[in-house]
Amino acid sequence: MNEQAAEITAAQVEDYLREHPDFFHKHLSLLEHMSIPHPSGSAVSLISKQLELFRNRHQDMENKLITLVDIARDNNTSLNRMHKLTLALLDATTLEEAVANLEIALSEYFLVDFVAVLIIKPNPDNTLTHLFIEPGSKDLEPFAAELAGNQPKCGRLSIAQARVLFGGMAFEVKSCAIIPMAFTELEGILAIGSRDEDRFHPSMGHLFLNQMSEIIGTRLIALLQRS
Repeated sequence: MNEQAAEITAAQVEDYLREHPDFFHKHLSLLEHMSIPHPSGSAVSLISKQLELFRNRHQDMENKLITLVDIARDNNTSLNRMHKLTLALLDATTLEEAVANLEIALSEYFLVDFVAVLIIKPNPDNTLTHLFIEPGSKDLEPFAAELAGNQPKCGRLSIAQARVLFGGMAFEVKSCAIIPMAFTELEGILAIGSRDEDRFHPSMGHLFLNQMSEIIGTRLIALLQRS
């Protein structure tokens, strides 16, 4: 009997316990004599160790659930804001009204401090000089990378970019999202800025920024065709 016991390996014991997870239910008295080394150097009972593992697992699952709920809440908030932005743009009947409504909506619903729209085409209306920029203008050179990549870029602006977009308020803009608008009927730039240097950062997602560009671009196209 002793010779057979000596031949039993730790792996065999582990395999047996895996195949019989209720083993300690039938042999509770063994738990009083068992201990598992703790990282601190002390020992805890097997039940205590299991409880600790279960608590940690439960906490991990709870943290993941909280994260998912927060993401869902943020997405729902963003969808509501996009809906209000869409209604504000639809309410406009001219380009001038659209830009004014856009600035109000982005300020009130998205809490941004600065808004700039540049439509890359000759100006058909001398009263909207701030809205149009000639296709070959040197002022477009600072945005060559953004226009070529056709993807939003978030973070700090270069001095040249800030001056083109925000003029005299350039140095007040601490972070910004530059969103290219590239459509068959319209090419341009939408920029939303903040006095908070952490508001727009390079690692933030682009989904809602792209959707915002599509909503705004679609409405501007319709109003351009009217004029």
